Amino acid sequence: MASVSRFLVFDTSTDSLSVAVGAGGLDAAPLAQYSGVGGAQASATLIPQIQALLAHAGWRLDELDAIVFGRGPGAFTGVRTACAVAQGLAFAARPEGVPVLPLDTLWAVAEAARAAQAATGQAMPHTIAAVLDARMDEVYVATYRLQAQVLTAQDAPRLCRPEDLHLAVPPTAGTVLAGNAAAVYGERFDPALRALPHVFALPTAEALLRLAPEALARGLVVTAAEAQPLYVRDKVAQTTAEREAIKLAQAAGAA
Repeated sequence: MASVSRFLVFDTSTDSLSVAVGAGGLDAAPLAQYSGVGGAQASATLIPQIQALLAHAGWRLDELDAIVFGRGPGAFTGVRTACAVAQGLAFAARPEGVPVLPLDTLWAVAEAARAAQAATGQAMPHTIAAVLDARMDEVYVATYRLQAQVLTAQDAPRLCRPEDLHLAVPPTAGTVLAGNAAAVYGERFDPALRALPHVFALPTAEALLRLAPEALARGLVVTAAEAQPLYVRDKVAQTTAEREAIKLAQAAGAA
């Protein structure tokens, strides 16, 4: 009998903190999950929640097949914190390190929208455009083609102004907008984009967990040292909270 994969998954790229453990796959529910306030609180809450969920599942860090995190784009502090925690736990878990899966947050947004559409029984779109609020009067956007429940990226995540979104996302039939940007900038979208179906979605750990086996099959796994955030905007200096997150992760892995 094939062994069941063990994934630890988390995302701190938005104002929400999301953590889960489970086997992954489109039809597999998490064994345990947590969602709460992210932002500045994420660095203090993430490690205790990881420990609690692993204990609930009866798993140890050194038994994991991979640590999965939302690598961005998103809030600078959030994606850096997630990467630092993933690296710290992976290095501390066992001598050779636990493999790491850094997954695009916009891919997770598209997956969350796909699952939401499937749950309603509606006709599935052929394209999902993931659009997240990037602050500073801009949005993050990437488009994904959907075939047989598998999402394939059509372009790399990028920034654009809300007024220019129609240039990145042609408003064609069969396209769904997904994310949180419409709630902030929707009135500034081109009228043809506003007419498309929209699904509110965030890059949750549950969505990342469903993507994990597909990501492994695509060869996206890296070592802890190779794991990096995806900023899209220019990098910023590491914050005190992020440095503290690294220390906490290493201490938790060594315990």
